[in-house]
Amino acid sequence: MQKIKFWKVSGAGNDFILLTGGRRNTAALKKLALKLCAQKLAVGADGLLYVNKAGAGAVSMRYFNSDGSEAFCGNGSRCSAWWAHCSGVMKRKKFLLQTVSGVLPVEIISSESVKMRMPDVPEVKPGFKGKYPPGVKAVHFLNTGVPHAIVPVEDLEKTDVKGLGRALRFNKAFGPEGTNVDFVKASAGGVYVRTYERGVEDETLACGTGITASAVALTLAGRVSSPVALIARSGEKFRVWLKTAGRGAREIYIQGPAKIVFEGEIKC
Repeated sequence: MQKIKFWKVSGAGNDFILLTGGRRNTAALKKLALKLCAQKLAVGADGLLYVNKAGAGAVSMRYFNSDGSEAFCGNGSRCSAWWAHCSGVMKRKKFLLQTVSGVLPVEIISSESVKMRMPDVPEVKPGFKGKYPPGVKAVHFLNTGVPHAIVPVEDLEKTDVKGLGRALRFNKAFGPEGTNVDFVKASAGGVYVRTYERGVEDETLACGTGITASAVALTLAGRVSSPVALIARSGEKFRVWLKTAGRGAREIYIQGPAKIVFEGEIKC
């Protein structure tokens, strides 16, 4: 058993355990995600980040959900960038982040605020067909690095995000891998978003790819326009810029909070 240094980081309440250094392979990182992210049994988190310097102007980041599955993560990416800047791994404010969804430019805007380019969305599929649970009137389906089903609702507070989200996450319409599910409500104050996250298998307080997906889908539907103001379940605010391109979107950027909560060591 060895001591592992870690940082607890948070992107609008979407929390992660961040590790750096060493030569940890995929199997080792999956094992650590399962062990360290376990709520009430270890540090507890939505996922695990593995961040290292990758050259003069780049940082590499790998993300694993709490169930050990590897994926792309918008909030995790911004948190990784903020940690890299604060720790001195990357002193400049603009640099590149190497992710499973490509090399993405990031910028430190101010203290605990990071702006990052997101993957292009080739196509939004409005009115995506499927046999859905009662109460689901419409679904927009798209991929912002990971798949998202956007479900507009009339009353976000009364929506059973965990129950309905789980039912949609495993719905056959989205294939064997399933999807993340975002329940959205557009108002004069912005777009409110609640997300059931695949891999975490529960509602999270924020989801960067889901915030982005909601902005893209509602822009293509003509409900909002860029830049889009969005509010996560935690109450934290985001802003998304994008350019529509046919049925999809390009030059997508998300700006939102990222902070280091604490650091520590754990025997593992």
